[in-house]
Amino acid sequence: MQSAAAFGDSGNVRSFRRKQSTIDTSPEIALAAAISQAKGGNESAFRVLYRSVQPALLRYLRVLVGQDAEDVASEAWLQIARDLPSFRGDADGFRGWATTIARNRAMDHLRSQRRRPVGTQPVEELTDRPATSDTAESAVDSMATDAALAMIAKLPQDQAEAVLLRVVVGLDAKASGKVLGKRAGAVRTSAYRGLRKLAELLEQAADQGE
Repeated sequence: MQSAAAFGDSGNVRSFRRKQSTIDTSPEIALAAAISQAKGGNESAFRVLYRSVQPALLRYLRVLVGQDAEDVASEAWLQIARDLPSFRGDADGFRGWATTIARNRAMDHLRSQRRRPVGTQPVEELTDRPATSDTAESAVDSMATDAALAMIAKLPQDQAEAVLLRVVVGLDAKASGKVLGKRAGAVRTSAYRGLRKLAELLEQAADQGE
């Protein structure tokens, strides 16, 4: 498991962040403040962390462990609460750190249940060739949550996790790579391929009137 400090230096801010207004970034400021306060034992601040991160975390876990997502998320939050004083980093770093904990708990759960994550390709089989650019995220944004997760679950495991981390959780390629233990270029490639496949699935569904 990666330490909390591993996510502390998140200097590579996503390019779209440079275009956001002060109003757009205020949730990030609020989350960073909540992290600091929660580390000091402020329960209200910890609730802010939970409400900010839990929805995306739960969607991520639903693809990994299905109906057991809430149980795994609960185990993850117990560890997050326990280890929070050791965390060093900003809001993006916290998301990455919390997601890593959740993923580790999911993998433990799958091993204990003798099940495998959704997908036909092991997460270790990632290509190292980076994509020339990231595809538009509209393929996911245009779908309802349940439909999106159902389609993502059809992707190969590496693509599914990359799409979830980049689009659903909101991590950049570097932070996603830390969660998965892979290089940023491999994550970009997997996300690119996954989003293209999702676009194809959407077109097929539209043709079939679904």
